[in-house]
Amino acid sequence: MSQITAAMVKELREATGAGMMDCKSALTEAAGEMEAAVDWLRAKGLAKAAKKASRVASEGLVGLCIAGNAGAMVEVNSETDFVARNEQFQQMVAEVAALAIAAGGDVEKLKGMAYPGEGKTVAEHVTAMVATIGENMNVRRTASISVNEGVVASYVHNQVKPGAGKIGVLVGLESKGSVEALNAFGRQVAMHVAHADPLALNTGVLDPALVARERAVYAEQARESGKPENIIEKMVDGRMKKFFQESVLLSQTFVIDGENTVEQAAKKAEADVGAPIRITGFARFKLGEGIEKEQDDFAAEVKKAASGG
Repeated sequence: MSQITAAMVKELREATGAGMMDCKSALTEAAGEMEAAVDWLRAKGLAKAAKKASRVASEGLVGLCIAGNAGAMVEVNSETDFVARNEQFQQMVAEVAALAIAAGGDVEKLKGMAYPGEGKTVAEHVTAMVATIGENMNVRRTASISVNEGVVASYVHNQVKPGAGKIGVLVGLESKGSVEALNAFGRQVAMHVAHADPLALNTGVLDPALVARERAVYAEQARESGKPENIIEKMVDGRMKKFFQESVLLSQTFVIDGENTVEQAAKKAEADVGAPIRITGFARFKLGEGIEKEQDDFAAEVKKAASGG
């Protein structure tokens, strides 16, 4: 079994909100495996959050660009928000987002593309910007969406300039109807995605490993009640149904009206659009999500607190 360190306990505490001793027990039970420890705490009802919380708010901007029936989005990181407010940096994000449409979601391809007006690649231009501004920067990721007929709608939350902010969303909608009406509805769906953060478009494309993991956690929780297996199975099925309703876009309650699912809202919007609507996909970037912060010394932190320092 791997050694349980103070840093591991701290990481689990930040991810779940559970107490220090509970986190230590969970890691011991899980032989040091972080994901299994989170599941153990959830099964015992000790975790305060079902999803691992992001511990990082890395700076920079999420930028997006729409061109015809295609759209692309990029996350470009910087060390400070001060640089993110720099006009040179903002212009670079806009240029990179425009190039990203041709990159098709491949960040390495994007970095190797020619930067406009220079004899440099995107990666080389970013390196030059680092030297000019004096702060580390990185084109971290990109995503793209296109439709055969219809629109790619977008929304930027905490926008600092058109097409750039802290959260970006792209949504693909296929339809033969009014482009104006479709764009209006698509923007609402994009706003919903920014708020609700769905895991997938529908249940069919959810990660099977994630589904199996959720079912295992719910089963363990149900067994804690001491009920027979046939009842446990029904309890798990009910909880999984709720999980799907909360996790997949088409089944989520549409935040714009608070009554219909997103799928039902799309059906209702067909009256304004004048043709059937099919939501084909979405992409959502939140600035800094998933980037690890610099680790501090948790053991020293606890010792300092205990001594009243």
